[in-house]
Amino acid sequence: MELKAENITFSYHKNKPILKDISLSLNSNQIIGLMGDSGSGKSTLCKVMAGYITHYTGEVTIDGSAIDRKGFDPVQLIFQHPEKTMNPKWKMEKVLRESWIPPQELKDTFGLKDNWLTRWPSELSGGELQRFSILRALNPETKFIIADEISTMLDAVTQVQIWEALIKHCKANNIGILAVSHDKDLLDVICDDILYFNEINHL
Repeated sequence: MELKAENITFSYHKNKPILKDISLSLNSNQIIGLMGDSGSGKSTLCKVMAGYITHYTGEVTIDGSAIDRKGFDPVQLIFQHPEKTMNPKWKMEKVLRESWIPPQELKDTFGLKDNWLTRWPSELSGGELQRFSILRALNPETKFIIADEISTMLDAVTQVQIWEALIKHCKANNIGILAVSHDKDLLDVICDDILYFNEINHL
C-alpha cells in the first residue's frame, strides 16, 4: 500500500505559498523521516496529507485512489501538542473511545494506566496525554501514521519508550510512518530514509 502526495501547493495568504509542488510517497512497510526547520511548513504538509486542510492544489492518494475521509480516516496525524486535540470536557476514557477500545495488552505496551481513564485531560502530563493520542491513532483501520514532532516535549526515556512501542506495533500491522522532526539523531535511528523539507518544497 502506498500513500502519495503529488504536487501539493498551499497558501494561507493569497500569492504567498507555504507549500509549492511538494511530492513524496510512503509505503506501508516504511518509516520515512521528514526533516526541516521549525516554521518551514512541515506541519502544514502533515495537515494536508491527513485531511485537516482541504483547500490545496495537487492530490493525496492511497494506491492511486482518492482517500475516503467520511468515515474513519486511514491516514492518522499525531500532533506535537496532544492537549490541543482533546475535548477538555471529556474524561480520558471517552477521549479514547471516540476512536476505538484498544485491548489491554496494547494499553500496557504504551504504559497507559487504568486509573488515568477516569481523569480529565488537564489532570495528566503531556507525556501521558501523548500516549492516549498515539493509541487513538492506532485504530485497526489505520493504514498510515503521520507523527509530527510527537516526542519533542517528552523526556529522553519517555521518547524511547513511545517510539519503540509505536514502531513495533506499526511494523506488526503493516502501517507506514512519516516521522516529522528536526532531530536528525532520532530520525537516523528510526527511519529507513530521510527527506529534507527544503529540498522537496520548491519555493
